[in-house]
Amino acid sequence: MMAIDFKTTMANAEFPSIFLNASGVNCMTVTEMDEMINAACTGGVVTKSATPQQREGNPQPRYYQLEHGSINSMGLPNEGFPYYLDYVTKEHAKPTILSVAGLKMSDNIELLHKIQASDYTGLTELNLSCPNVIGKPQVAYDFEETDALLAEIFSFYTKPLGVKLPPYFDLVHFDQMATILNKYPLTHINTVNSVGNGLWIDIDTEKVVIKPKQGFGGLGGTMILPTALANVRAFRQRLNPSIKIIGTGGVTSGADVFMHLLCGADMVSVGTALLHEGVGIFQRLTDELTTIMAEKGYTSIEDFRGKVQDF
Repeated sequence: MMAIDFKTTMANAEFPSIFLNASGVNCMTVTEMDEMINAACTGGVVTKSATPQQREGNPQPRYYQLEHGSINSMGLPNEGFPYYLDYVTKEHAKPTILSVAGLKMSDNIELLHKIQASDYTGLTELNLSCPNVIGKPQVAYDFEETDALLAEIFSFYTKPLGVKLPPYFDLVHFDQMATILNKYPLTHINTVNSVGNGLWIDIDTEKVVIKPKQGFGGLGGTMILPTALANVRAFRQRLNPSIKIIGTGGVTSGADVFMHLLCGADMVSVGTALLHEGVGIFQRLTDELTTIMAEKGYTSIEDFRGKVQDF
């Protein structure tokens, strides 16, 4: 099998591979994050989305495996911002992305002020898209609020910053959000977070399968791949070329990765499949992607990235 260079750069970081974990999977503890760093064929690690203080998250059961994916309402369980800031400010063999998620707008501003004042110079990702915090809306579905938040952040923040977005479903919404994002010096977007709010029922018990929010939760896994691909392509068509894209959602095979890249993703992250297969999945995905590229005569991702054709 031919050797292909999968290195990529984003802002001031050089990733040895295009593959990342989706924030929330294999990234809660130092042990899990180290496992991502040390695994074969990973580009680095995205931390669990950090809130100002440690959170237990929503009550159990809050995750359920479905035939074609998963439903969850985790509620941002994490060890708290200081824990993850301490981790990313240490030296690691691969780059880190510090994911942060305020429970209110002032939290986001406070967290980014702390990062700005810290020694951390790597990538940060502001999570504007968690659908599973009880009583809290997804920020990025409020376009005016998102614009105002980013305007305030970039009035003081000078380090590399991207945003994690929820899925959008209307072409006009892609237009509107891209117009907002293009106003700011963002390093990247991460699209998509889980598709909220789905529902699943156990017909034997006649109950919903997760406890929080009366069973409503975010969908992930294979079933959301078409939505994820649509969001990657729609934003690649609309965003400034300087804003890179991490494609997230529905990846279980090298073919899925190939489609994300064909739609314009610069990197690809894996969530549900990583949870169930473990970090060995990244070697498998790399091998499968390499085989597809060899069959097509591609020697570099740039040969096909963003070049999906219309019918």
